[in-house]
Amino acid sequence: MRLRDWDQNLKARLYGEGLINILYWMFFPFMAVYFSDAFGKEVAGILLVVSQLLGVLANLIGGRCADRFGRKRIMLISTIGEALCFLLFAFANSPWFDSPVLSFICFAGLGIFNMLYYPASDAMIADLVEPKHRNEVFAVFHTAASMAIVIGPILGGFLFFSHFFALLLASAGASFLLAAMIAWYVRETAVSHSLAKGESVDKRQWKQMIVDQLKDYGVIVKDRNFMLFIIAGILIAQTFIQLDLAVAVYVTQAIPVQKLFSLGIWSVYTGGATFFGWLIALNGILVVLFTVWVNRWVSQFPVGRIFIVSSLMYGVSMLIFGSSTALWVAIAAVVFLTIAELLVIGLQESFVSELSPKHMRGQYFAASSLRYSIGRTFAPMAIPLADWVGYFWMFFILGGIAFTGAWVYHILFRRLKQETG
Repeated sequence: MRLRDWDQNLKARLYGEGLINILYWMFFPFMAVYFSDAFGKEVAGILLVVSQLLGVLANLIGGRCADRFGRKRIMLISTIGEALCFLLFAFANSPWFDSPVLSFICFAGLGIFNMLYYPASDAMIADLVEPKHRNEVFAVFHTAASMAIVIGPILGGFLFFSHFFALLLASAGASFLLAAMIAWYVRETAVSHSLAKGESVDKRQWKQMIVDQLKDYGVIVKDRNFMLFIIAGILIAQTFIQLDLAVAVYVTQAIPVQKLFSLGIWSVYTGGATFFGWLIALNGILVVLFTVWVNRWVSQFPVGRIFIVSSLMYGVSMLIFGSSTALWVAIAAVVFLTIAELLVIGLQESFVSELSPKHMRGQYFAASSLRYSIGRTFAPMAIPLADWVGYFWMFFILGGIAFTGAWVYHILFRRLKQETG
């Protein structure tokens, strides 16, 4: 499906979200440093966990709101909320005022509005795109997000510490621009629901809304196939999330500076933190370059087989990491991990859209994000695990967890095959 054939809704959002993501990643990776300097490492860690938990809650609420009140409305409210948070964030770091406490409140607010936005965004893509093209469209959006992850931190390294105020103002302006694009160019795609029948949000009891939401998510929990998908995703998340956690610590502490390659009399030496930066860049570049191509290639294979192969490759990447401290071994491990990631980019969102009823699509997308949010909760345990058993056994255990995830996917797709006859 060519970009020029896309619905106007998708084009407007692709460009607007791309700009927002670049600006977001110009400051997000450095916020841990900011809060550590302001509050100390222990307090900063607690605050960041709290902000993540608030985001998870907002994500689940956003899914229901997207189904109940419309995709466009929730996306517009979220984007305006982000813009206002950016403005207040800028004021808290302006030449006239400096408040780390207010900065944290704004940062948490950004996380909440961001998590409200994306269930509606994903659901709108599923509403607009035919099943045969969904993988490719989701892959393009993922590629744009990956480009932001590559470009943003590089620019942020130059601008965050010297022009933070201006960076936040630019982010606020970009958010207002995206809100305008959503208001003018994006149309509603949600199926008719209670709001369309004349029900007023103000007249509804909050208690009843909570009860209704719990009932809706109870339906999702009873969907055994979807829950197997969530469980497998949580297990697999223990591997790819380690790229920013255990792998970062391992490469920084355990891989010494050594020769990467020689060209005549010229040799390149690297290791430690510098080499870790190269590995992150390699992962991002490969994702940007090959996402769409790999997505088109895997579309010819059964979905279940792709999920299982991806999980196995995640496990193999962990085993490769633990096998040697040589530079090229670590590079090979990142390549395997990136291929595993590329195989399922877009495929996961498309699979969720197929499993979910149309009137609950937003909530299903929100619930599917639990794969990552719960995964992030447990993934940091790999770091103390390395102290207890050593890096080799840590990576061996992580590989085993990924292989277990592949087994859960096998059970899931065997069930689906039996149900469809």
